[in-house]
Amino acid sequence: MNAAPDQSARVLLEGADIARAVTRIAHELLESNKGPQDLVLLGVPTRGVPLAQRLAARLAEVEGTTVPTGSLDVTMYRDDLRRHPTRELLPTTLPAGGIDDKVVVLVDDVLYSGRTIRAALDALSDLGRPRAVRLAVLVDRGHRELPIRADHVGKNLPTSSAERVSVLLEELDGRDAVLITGGAN
Repeated sequence: MNAAPDQSARVLLEGADIARAVTRIAHELLESNKGPQDLVLLGVPTRGVPLAQRLAARLAEVEGTTVPTGSLDVTMYRDDLRRHPTRELLPTTLPAGGIDDKVVVLVDDVLYSGRTIRAALDALSDLGRPRAVRLAVLVDRGHRELPIRADHVGKNLPTSSAERVSVLLEELDGRDAVLITGGAN
């Protein structure tokens, strides 16, 4: 969930914290996959895409090999289009080798209700048949409405449903930070 931060926003993670989280997730991915072979990273727009690219860069530094990346637009698979009908369609781009028989890692910024990831799984099934699908998120804030769990989490941030978590990334926002607004101060 992202919006322009207001003046009452508290900074929960700074740029260095985010960099450490990305590094930790990269190492976890390599360990759970027993190396980089057959990994494909698909970022969920908007902020999942640069996070996937950062993970790929970190994996390349560690392993000396390129991990294919792409993006997976889930807009038309969402179950809340009636409530929020105006959503910009963003491109879905798959690596040249596709996703069939690959270990696809969905990358997103914040895991909240699980509905975005449910939509991503539906979108993915229309594009091919991965051998396995994993989920990597920068922030897991709880409040699941669906039985979805992240395999790799940068930071667990227990929040109230009245709070809003905003992820800012250099590529889109000019700085790296995770902010929280709302709730009891």
